[in-house]
Amino acid sequence: MNNRLSLFLKLPVLAAMIALAGCDPNAHNADTIKVGAIVELTGDMPAVGASSRNAAQLAVAEINGAGGIEIGGKTYKVELLIEDNAAKPDQSAAAANKLITQDEVVAIVGPNASLGAIPAAEIAEANQTLLVTPWSTNPKTTLNTTTGTPKKYVFRACFTDPFEGRVLARFIIDKLEAKTAAVLYDVASEAPKSQAELFRQTFEQLGGKVVAFEAYTTGDRDFSAQLTKIRSAKPDVLFLPSYYNDVGLISQQARRQGFDKTLIGSDAWSSPELVKLAKGAVEGAYFANHYAADSATPAAREFIAAYRQKYGKTPDDVAALTYDAMGLLFAALKAAPAPERQAVRDAMAGISGYPGVTGEIRFTPGSGDPVKSAVIMQVKGDQFSWVMNAAP
Repeated sequence: MNNRLSLFLKLPVLAAMIALAGCDPNAHNADTIKVGAIVELTGDMPAVGASSRNAAQLAVAEINGAGGIEIGGKTYKVELLIEDNAAKPDQSAAAANKLITQDEVVAIVGPNASLGAIPAAEIAEANQTLLVTPWSTNPKTTLNTTTGTPKKYVFRACFTDPFEGRVLARFIIDKLEAKTAAVLYDVASEAPKSQAELFRQTFEQLGGKVVAFEAYTTGDRDFSAQLTKIRSAKPDVLFLPSYYNDVGLISQQARRQGFDKTLIGSDAWSSPELVKLAKGAVEGAYFANHYAADSATPAAREFIAAYRQKYGKTPDDVAALTYDAMGLLFAALKAAPAPERQAVRDAMAGISGYPGVTGEIRFTPGSGDPVKSAVIMQVKGDQFSWVMNAAP
């Protein structure tokens, strides 16, 4: 009999011996709450996943270091289970299903990108498990795709695309005094597509004119045809609601073609990796964001200091939003009568006025979308500098 087979036959006996000793490996630790995190550690946006993982781990370390969470008179420690979705829709759904059905987490934080958050949210809703996405701005994330009504178990820590579209359109018209704009976006990616369409709608409602509306597909690396059309349209600004990994290439190709107008971005620009990838091509550009490290509240400054001490870098908006998503979850756990999925979801729905590091977060009754502010940032050298706040 080989060693592997022998060990297999002995496993039931070993399990019984451990159970008799009070240490059944399959028994749930009654003093621990399992929380899942779905992040983009591999794939097209690893910087996003790394920031989210770091902030989630920091939040859990802090809450456990303070003694844990008291729920219904009992104190629990938090166990964080991290799943990599590789920035893919199918892997996001699979990760959510695993965390819910196999790992039996009480709630999930993530995914961040809308392409993964939307399918993961469907799984969470079907399984009546709370999911809080830090960074997904697409309206579909929190809406029932059949009825168009709000999902009951899905919340977000960030603002939404319609709000971001209004903020950017108003900034371009009022502050930059631009009258025309061109748009170039990834038609195959949920958030960029939504942001492009909503920006065009809002910009034209405010009196501006979109003179070129061009698309590409995820994975494209040559944007010369679209940029040629955009140059011919002579817009005052070019709006690029694309993830940072695409903006680096697009901006360089635009500058090589002689396009010297102002570039405008969405919150998908927020990774510091953008500056390295763009190689100077986004200097002076503006984009909407969720918080500004150089214009932070006292609570945000504490988070920034702790993050820097642990990871040696300044947290980006994904990290800040993940920290807020974890904070929201901890607040819901503390308010719940028991560490059970339905109780935690109901407690989350009742949160109003949470003092997050990205600003105050308020949920209106019946909605998982928070009411909160945005900021406008400008690229200056290798830094993102605060320009202005934009209230709801």
